[in-house]
Amino acid sequence: MKALLSTATGGPETLTLGELPRPTAGKGQIVIDVKACAVNFPDVLIIEDKYQFKPERPFAPGGEVAGLVAEVGEGVTEFKVGERVIAGCGNGGMSEAVAVGVHNVYHLPEGHDFAEGASLLMTYGTSIHALVDRGHIEEGDTLLVLGASGGVGIAAVELGKAFGARVVAGVSSAEKGEIARQAGADEVVVYGRQPFDKDQSKELANTFKEAVGPGGANVIYDAVGGDYAEPALRSIAWEGRYLVVGFPAGIPRLPLNLTLLKSCDVAGVFWGAFVMREPARNRANIARLFQLWEQGKIKPRVTESFALADGGKAIAKLGDRTAVGKLVVTI
Repeated sequence: MKALLSTATGGPETLTLGELPRPTAGKGQIVIDVKACAVNFPDVLIIEDKYQFKPERPFAPGGEVAGLVAEVGEGVTEFKVGERVIAGCGNGGMSEAVAVGVHNVYHLPEGHDFAEGASLLMTYGTSIHALVDRGHIEEGDTLLVLGASGGVGIAAVELGKAFGARVVAGVSSAEKGEIARQAGADEVVVYGRQPFDKDQSKELANTFKEAVGPGGANVIYDAVGGDYAEPALRSIAWEGRYLVVGFPAGIPRLPLNLTLLKSCDVAGVFWGAFVMREPARNRANIARLFQLWEQGKIKPRVTESFALADGGKAIAKLGDRTAVGKLVVTI
């Protein structure tokens, strides 16, 4: 079968269209004929050997897919051949077929296409886990989202509004700010490009403080990292929750005296490990997402589609932080 392959450590330019053996369904697995594969920041990292998991080469990137059940393995009773499904697969999604364990497979509701379905699990799954399980978000909270125009950022904005929070979106351009407003953001902060000197960092902190208001941000969702982290932390509320979601701008160094002064928590968000360790809690979160999806309170925003051979171009757009919304490879 055709697949977009990583055969050597490197950037998107190292990916080549090639052939892999078609998978078969093992015990507790199904094989999906892939119709769409969403592109996420872990795809940038995994081909550079910088992700938490390092699959054996050659492998295809792509951690979430939508398609049709092609084969059902031993012990699987909840899925049948021909059904439309969405699934988290870790990697291997940018191929014509992928075998996945059923612990993270769901039926794709009618009325939603494959591209939209492929764009739900990782971004919204990460964000609901972050906001609810790690951030303990409550109605009336103020939520600051960094990187609010990307996949996980838009998901955090929409979910924050669905949970009754006031949402402040941090973005790097006016265009991205408009995307965040369309997703429901109440306020937008447009920040410049790092690196920041001490004065610039202080100025950004003051901008965040003004935007979140005198009480500070009860929850900060940081999907950016780098020089943006400390200014954001300085805007946190008393007993606020700072969520470490990702760091495409670099791994930040936080002055821990600030956590003491604000009596705040810094919480890591590793959705992939949560899925494996606590599958029942994850399935409950996904069920809640389906309800919000049906109610129109969340909607994956697919902004661009790519052919399988051009999947590297999509990954490159995430890597250089020019992507807005969700990018999808269609097969």
